[in-house]
Amino acid sequence: MIWLRKNWKLASTLAWLGSAAAALVGREALARVAGVPVHFASHQLCSATFVGGLEPTQFYDEAVKPKLGPAGHLLRYEIDRQRQEVRTSLAGLVQSRAIHDGPFGCRVVHQGREVRFFQGESDDDKPSAAPLSPLAGPGVVAPVNAKLSEAFDHAFAEDASGPRRFTKAIVVLHYGLIVGERYADGVTPATPLIGWSMTKSVTNALLAILVRNGKLDMYEPAPIAEWSTPGDPRRSITPDQLLRMVSGIGCGQSLHTAGFKTLFDADTHMEYDMADQSAFAANASQRANPGSEWRYTNCNFALLSRIIRNLAGGDANATRQFISHELFEPLGFEHATLEYDSAGVPLGTIHLWASARDWARFGLLYLRDGVTEGGRRILPEGWVDYSAKLTPQSVGEHDFEYGAGFWTVRGNSAAARERIAAGMPADSFMANGAQGQYAIVIPSKDLVIVRIGWAYTPDDDRVAVERLIRETILAL
Repeated sequence: MIWLRKNWKLASTLAWLGSAAAALVGREALARVAGVPVHFASHQLCSATFVGGLEPTQFYDEAVKPKLGPAGHLLRYEIDRQRQEVRTSLAGLVQSRAIHDGPFGCRVVHQGREVRFFQGESDDDKPSAAPLSPLAGPGVVAPVNAKLSEAFDHAFAEDASGPRRFTKAIVVLHYGLIVGERYADGVTPATPLIGWSMTKSVTNALLAILVRNGKLDMYEPAPIAEWSTPGDPRRSITPDQLLRMVSGIGCGQSLHTAGFKTLFDADTHMEYDMADQSAFAANASQRANPGSEWRYTNCNFALLSRIIRNLAGGDANATRQFISHELFEPLGFEHATLEYDSAGVPLGTIHLWASARDWARFGLLYLRDGVTEGGRRILPEGWVDYSAKLTPQSVGEHDFEYGAGFWTVRGNSAAARERIAAGMPADSFMANGAQGQYAIVIPSKDLVIVRIGWAYTPDDDRVAVERLIRETILAL
């Protein structure tokens, strides 16, 4: 409290936040709203430090503090490397603790729900197939020509007056080979980086594997126990509708930009203040008839992630082994960690950390119609076109439009024509995450472009990424 008295302006800000929260959502939800900043900070700092190996002070200043608004000045954190955990406090009034659980990544500890899934390596953790050759050696691959190098210069350039784009990695694959890559200081080809909603596209691939194995039908009612009561309006919702964001469930809206408004969003509460995220999503009411409304909400993918867990074995360890043996190993992923909540459900919404080269390998799978470099079919025939096919309800809702777990330029809408005019080929589609995370697949050019960073420029650094695409195509 001494610190608060010395910093009365910030204390007043905190009081104002509390008053505003109470007025907007009621006293019962105030604790949940107050928990979002501390849980967000502890989780992200834990993952950056113990999964990504990043320098925590720099990561906090670049990727956490700017998102917290006034609360960023009040938040304090402690990195405990011996215990492998991070503790955060908001002016000494609200605390959070995130733990590192080995290959399960980091998670926030909720009262009465502290669980650890990692019990040491076992025979099941050993690779089930011979590893693929790496995309390149350990050294950074220089751009193949001056034009590509100049394109990278533009993508990493910063405006002295801001806002910053904090580009951390770019990898370009052409005809299956790295023709150039670049990394920010402190980042290497082996550094895992947060993909945010690019993770949703990996969830797409895991569903595809279940479909290929005959365990899931995308057009039958989703196996959600909470919806099974006769007469429940959610009972007819299909996995396809969840994947295309047209389920109609009344959850939050995940396309908000960072700021005060996100504190009151149900999606934000689920991601950062819920021990069992899919249970929260499953108890959301029905907002619209299934298939009638496009609404981008992480709740859809929390439910799909639970379906994956249940069909992959029913617990965290079985699910991790399924994901590793069926997807990560066949693709040759070397530095990927998908995190889990306290219920043992993978966080298939926004919490996959992987190196830029791993993200490039993932894009290459979709460039090659679901077949790995080793010739193994991972995705069912036709799945890539299904994923990139426009969801009509998404037209006009965003600068890009949605397919099934991917954003797409395939369509004849005004937004698609604008993207094509800006230099994106008409068959392009992409995994896309907040703050400018992109794994762009362009079949007509046999090209995959990965860009990862934490941009604060408008529209997830879209203009700069469109320029990178244009200039890369010209260079090659």
